[in-house]
Amino acid sequence: MHAPSSARAPARPPLHVLLCAPRGFCAGVVRAIDAVERALALYGAPVYVRHEIVHNKFVVDSLRAKGAIFVEELDDVPDVGAPVIFSAHGVPKAVPEAARLRNLFTIDATCPLVTKVHREAEVHHRRGRLVVLIGHAGHPEVVGTMGQLPDGAVLLVESIEDVARLVPPADVPLAWASQTTLSVDDTREIVAALLARFPAIVGPHKDDICYATTNRQEAVKAVAPRVEAMIVVGAPNSSNSQRLREVAEQAGCRLSLLVQRGRDLDVARLAGVTRLGVSAGASAPETLVEEILDVLRAHFDVTLETVTTAAENVYFPPPRDLRAPAQA
Repeated sequence: MHAPSSARAPARPPLHVLLCAPRGFCAGVVRAIDAVERALALYGAPVYVRHEIVHNKFVVDSLRAKGAIFVEELDDVPDVGAPVIFSAHGVPKAVPEAARLRNLFTIDATCPLVTKVHREAEVHHRRGRLVVLIGHAGHPEVVGTMGQLPDGAVLLVESIEDVARLVPPADVPLAWASQTTLSVDDTREIVAALLARFPAIVGPHKDDICYATTNRQEAVKAVAPRVEAMIVVGAPNSSNSQRLREVAEQAGCRLSLLVQRGRDLDVARLAGVTRLGVSAGASAPETLVEEILDVLRAHFDVTLETVTTAAENVYFPPPRDLRAPAQA
């Protein structure tokens, strides 16, 4: 008679996870989400938000559950006196003007670093310069920045090839600006191409690409050569998240995945991986990073290491209409 054998679960393969820091929420995203939550607390539901407040479905769904109603255009907002919040990406000038004509109560949650680009573009225009904007066509931030100036006052370029095709009017001085969430390295190459073709072109006093985009890309660059795969937590319509995935590939990581939620992670793609990097776009909350780590722990024997390349302590106060009296 044989003693019963106890079945053993197969050992989970080891996986060393390098967590990029900084990662996740930036000050502009925190401010925008806080603006919606403050408006709900002050004025009650519903609060209308034009466009996704930030590009993350989890965040949008969470705010929707609290009473926020997301619309694409002001035409979708009824005349009920509820606040209307403009997203962190910024809006063309025509949008607040249309709201004013309807007497809508608006709250502008545009990231202050995006507003900086808007103001720079306006200054260049007043000084007679044609603005060349580096960015992605159709992205809400680009639409908002181009919409600060009259039609034809901004030329959009997305690549070095676009720079080669530029035919600005003769004898018109040029200036350049950029979307805040681009790849630092790619943008540097486009700027170099602009300077090669138009040596007198005027640039911003300080880089338009925001501190958070730069810091997250630097952290990914530090980790990518040390790992076999990289997971970037973020939404497919998040520009800064997409750039992180691309930066990891360019830094030598053979597999770079953009993943929204833990349930979206295809663990089979990590077969044979022993060292994995994890980062998160500026609009992805830390709870989604934890979801990913929980999935990894279910399939691997995970050890964690945090790789920190910068410290962040940036804070933006809430929009004026949502400040306490002492902050106003």
